Amino acid sequence: MTHMHVAGAIHADAVQAGPQWLTRPADVNALDRAVWSSTVTRGDDGALRVGGRDVREIAAAEGTPVYVLDELDFRQRARAFRDAFAGWHVYYAGKSFLSRTIGRWISEEGLYLDVATGGELTVALRSPIDPARIAFHGNNKTLDELRFALSRGVGRIVVDSMDEIARIEALCGDHGWHASVLVRVTTGVEAHTHEYIATAHEDQKFGFSITNGQAMVAMVRCHMSEHITLLGIHSHIGSQIFDTAGFEVAARRATKLLAQFTAATGAQLPELDLGGGFGIAYTADDSPESPDALARELREIVEHECRGYGLAVPTMSVEPGRAISGPTTLALYEVGTVKVVDIDGGQRVYVSVDGGMSDNIRPALYGAEYTATIASRASAAEPVLCRVVGRHCEGGDILVRDVFLPRDIAPGDLIAVPASGAYSRAMASNYNHTPRPPVISVRDGRLTTLIRRETIDDLLALDVGE
Repeated sequence: MTHMHVAGAIHADAVQAGPQWLTRPADVNALDRAVWSSTVTRGDDGALRVGGRDVREIAAAEGTPVYVLDELDFRQRARAFRDAFAGWHVYYAGKSFLSRTIGRWISEEGLYLDVATGGELTVALRSPIDPARIAFHGNNKTLDELRFALSRGVGRIVVDSMDEIARIEALCGDHGWHASVLVRVTTGVEAHTHEYIATAHEDQKFGFSITNGQAMVAMVRCHMSEHITLLGIHSHIGSQIFDTAGFEVAARRATKLLAQFTAATGAQLPELDLGGGFGIAYTADDSPESPDALARELREIVEHECRGYGLAVPTMSVEPGRAISGPTTLALYEVGTVKVVDIDGGQRVYVSVDGGMSDNIRPALYGAEYTATIASRASAAEPVLCRVVGRHCEGGDILVRDVFLPRDIAPGDLIAVPASGAYSRAMASNYNHTPRPPVISVRDGRLTTLIRRETIDDLLALDVGE
């Protein structure tokens, strides 16, 4: 790899100011531990190591871009939630990232698993996890998906509409099956997150509204059905949430609904699922709570509300996905071009890499912020404010909007973007006919392929034209 200096003078005090959270680092080589997986270190030569393996070796063996998953860190985070929420059901949210190997790890660490589509369900069922420990989400499950789930003994179906309840009743009636369900309810909580990942306010597609009475109607219908066992209710207020204030309001409203249901039917439902959405640190500005703190606060909230309504505390569930998978993975790219652009009397440095919005759509989709570092070497050069962009034919193809990188960043350098484990590979696309990167796990220096790199032949295999 070559290391040329950027052509032209870059005035450090002329680069456009970044966001308020972005501060000029005293040492551009320093790692903020909050955003990296536990085994990531920088060696004496400045290169990053993860799981005991030099990222330059990983790039040489696997190519770039590549998602590098720290297996030890993943397992540690899974165990941390399992232990903190002992006595609860901890469902790993497979939509954040799922493969057959992940299903095996989740099973080995004693967690449950939730899925959101028939495809995710198929992956889960081809891993060693017990189907009874799977919950099936989705606002528009097809008849085939429901038939598949019921026939395989999936433990929980989270129902989301009257149409779905009718489909389940029909399938169970035809085949002699019985379904165990949770009713997803909309608590009306306005989670302080992006509109697209807030899911408990009234004007959105998920769940039955508590406010207008739909939730109670759905619960009573399931309770009265000869084919359905209503286990309880499910509430999910959104994603990337950093405190339990929203959960407190949601739990209060959900517990009130449980009490109203008991008053109306004489039956007390045994389960309450508070969902997931626990945030992680993408940048130095993010301060997520630990699993222990989350568990302590959520226990206090639920126990307090149940005491107030005279209810026995139900079996509780939570669904961490991003909080387990997100911090475990770095995305590794190679720099292709470096361009200095004059703007408003100053300059901006554009660092183009060999990936982009096809392997991480989140910055383009809802302005998600990430950070990055030079990964293949140390640098004594002065830091300059850069924008890391992809190779796609879109002006919005931005991976890291603002980050300080060394002035001598050059083609051939490797750049690592931490906290790339959740929703990067899961939401990856083939935009511009770009094959998706592989997912490689690393532990004790050993590389294991979880998902191989796509090829152009893979894409052309679906093209049946001439």
